[in-house]
Amino acid sequence: MVTGSMLILIFLLALGALFFLILKLKVEPFLSLIGVAFATAIAIGMPLKEVAVTVTQGFGNTMAGVGILIGLGVIFGQFLGASGAVEKIAQAVLKAFGIKRSPAGLGLTGTVVSIPVFFDAAFVILSGLIKSLSKKTGLSVITFVTALGVGLIVSHNMVAPTPGPLVVAENTKADLGLFILYGILVSIPATLIGGYLYGLFIGKRVQHSGEIEEVEMNPEDAPKKEISTGLSFFMLGLPIILILANTVSQLAFPGTGLASFLGFVGEKNIALFISVVAALILLRPYISIPYDRLYSEAINSAGIIILITGAGGAFGAVINKSGVGEYLIATMQSWSIPVLLLAFIFSQILRASLGSATVALVTTSSILGPMTADLGVSPILLGLAICAGGIGLSLPNDSGFWVVNRFGKLTIPQTLKAWTIGGFIAGLTALACVFILSLFSGILPGL
Repeated sequence: MVTGSMLILIFLLALGALFFLILKLKVEPFLSLIGVAFATAIAIGMPLKEVAVTVTQGFGNTMAGVGILIGLGVIFGQFLGASGAVEKIAQAVLKAFGIKRSPAGLGLTGTVVSIPVFFDAAFVILSGLIKSLSKKTGLSVITFVTALGVGLIVSHNMVAPTPGPLVVAENTKADLGLFILYGILVSIPATLIGGYLYGLFIGKRVQHSGEIEEVEMNPEDAPKKEISTGLSFFMLGLPIILILANTVSQLAFPGTGLASFLGFVGEKNIALFISVVAALILLRPYISIPYDRLYSEAINSAGIIILITGAGGAFGAVINKSGVGEYLIATMQSWSIPVLLLAFIFSQILRASLGSATVALVTTSSILGPMTADLGVSPILLGLAICAGGIGLSLPNDSGFWVVNRFGKLTIPQTLKAWTIGGFIAGLTALACVFILSLFSGILPGL
């Protein structure tokens, strides 16, 4: 097989081919990733009989970790949205912050809501709040668009069980409960600085001239009755509580029956399945949309996510087997680039170039994850640095860019100034928080 600097050239050519296929030729990312994975395996001199095995095993291993979770997570988000729980959570958080600090409230609302609900859907659901808040406060629409968009994308990249960070936790072998906990801790300052403070800054300097597009729900799809705030927060937090309970019990009561029980119900697949079952029962009185339609929409959404996620794992498996990761790490370590910064840069380059945060996180963690022990860094810190790199630099090749552009009624330059740069600042803030956490390695649990 090819070794040394030629690996870097093949790696760059593979990335270039991937970008060309997705961005220029508009080939579906799943097909592009699988095709480039096969071509890269051949180019590095992998024995032909191993090519298909490596690609399919990379796909399968990724799916073994997150396939069920993605499907359950999308269904769970569908039920929360259809029941009115998402809107109720938003109203409660904004009420707690007050009108004048509502951009911060909206940003943190986005951070909470985007844990179970995918970015595009969450932005569309919550964008209806932007216009009314702008009128009440006199603050620029751009301030609220930035706060909401950044808040959503931060937790979309930092907090499991969203697919991207979930795969990162799996690939780095990080404890999922602690990974969620630290992900939340890092997300809060990232949202406040990149979304709220930068949103206030850019809102005063960029004049918004558009009219916010308000999404009207079909009256037949409106919830049957208003859901309570308590039930809304309970449903949102249930899978996270179960997973965290597993982690805490293993630390506090190792080897006990309680730890065994919580270890079972807090296992990520079981926890999310329990949450979906609870949603089926507890949210039924509030949902008017036929269940078969909810399932159909969720499965349609999950299908492409599962395929792209698995294909990213397949491509990452080929890159990992080529040895390019070890070579890059060794080379860049000789340049004295910190490992956490290296992980951030890798993820950021893929995020900006491919337009998919999930693909960036899956690919980067597939390359660096297996080398966590050799790198001498905590799996949690490495995973969080990778996740931080996936936050910013959303460009027109990203569907999220156009969701913000359309529902925020921004021009392309305004979208770049508010959304793209705001996300980049949030990503840098998250990375800074990861470095701060690294100062407590050996003191805080898991670090």
